[in-house]
Amino acid sequence: MISTKLKLPCGAILKNRLVKSAMTERISNKRFEPTIGHEKLYKKWADTNAGLLITGNVVVDRKHLESAGNVCFDDESMLPKLSSWAESSKKDGNHVWVQISHSGRQTNKFGTSKPLAPSEVKLSKMGLFGKPRAMSEKDIDDVIKGFTKAARLSKLSGFTGVQIHAAHGYLLSQFLSPHTNLRTDQWGGMIENRSRLLLTIIREIRNEVGPNFPIAVKLNSADFQRGGFTEEESLEVVKMLDKETIDLLEISGGTYEKLAFFELNEEVGIKESTKKREAYFIDFAKKIRKVSTIPLMITGGFRSYHFCNEVLQNKEVDLIGMARPFITNRESISGFLKGEVLSLENFVIRTGIKKLEDAAEGGFYARQLIRFSKGKSFKGDMNPLWSSVFLILYEFKIAMLKKFFN
Repeated sequence: MISTKLKLPCGAILKNRLVKSAMTERISNKRFEPTIGHEKLYKKWADTNAGLLITGNVVVDRKHLESAGNVCFDDESMLPKLSSWAESSKKDGNHVWVQISHSGRQTNKFGTSKPLAPSEVKLSKMGLFGKPRAMSEKDIDDVIKGFTKAARLSKLSGFTGVQIHAAHGYLLSQFLSPHTNLRTDQWGGMIENRSRLLLTIIREIRNEVGPNFPIAVKLNSADFQRGGFTEEESLEVVKMLDKETIDLLEISGGTYEKLAFFELNEEVGIKESTKKREAYFIDFAKKIRKVSTIPLMITGGFRSYHFCNEVLQNKEVDLIGMARPFITNRESISGFLKGEVLSLENFVIRTGIKKLEDAAEGGFYARQLIRFSKGKSFKGDMNPLWSSVFLILYEFKIAMLKKFFN
């Protein structure tokens, strides 16, 4: 099953069911454009033969970066560089989609000390985030236009689809969550209002790119924190999405305050049934199947060839999303698709200091991607303590360089 084609609602065809899910590359130049590093990175991923590659966070507002090394799709003059990136990512008919995002309150202080957000709810994590300013109607309109322009540039430059990032605590996820959205206007309150920005962006992008260009949405199953976005609310959003013209729904979970995708890798406190079944969000997928016909993808936990085929055969999901294996097991992916490699190694990066564990994992994988962008290979013996402080130092260095040169 993993090697079979999938036809999306818009008519596009994916050549197989394996997807490289989004991972932030952090290697843009001082003008927030893609670099030769992106081309090197994506050529190697195209060689894996995965049917779909999804880029890391491409932001719509250069003042609201997820990382100082983000690419920002906001200027037609960068089209030649965008086109080179898109072209380097294609091989033997695969797709490559742009993940479009706005960080909202999850923009760190190296980017801005006063980020925009639905409401003035500060993110408290290591003192790295400023108190946000509640968005005005004009701010919201600018974000809608930013997402739409980024989608237009994606299509013009040769990317074959887009994914709207409404998960992991970024801006659209912040609007969905009652923990971060305290508004009392048309953008807050009931889940129908909290979903309005996401639905508006989907419709505007569809009007911009036409009926045959794939549009995906990445959505949290839950925020995994008290007072946050719940599974019940997520299912309500899925029902709304089912009435829109989208082609793929990817399910994930967590925010910067609760990094579920790292913590689940620890396999502590997870239900035994979930451990046996590998995929982190497979139980939630069953609930989605009851309320939606949108093609469904889960990212997180997949490591064995037979299990991937099992869930595809059972129609529990339509696509298998993997992220970290495209770093740690990059050279084995093509063999995995053929059934020649039956399992992929699961790396767990730990310092032994609980407060540093998510930073250590994040830093470890960030360092690997930067190595790949320079044509280097995977290095598994990196010091986890150094990895835990790497991101802060790297963010500061890149942010300062950009401010100096601009």
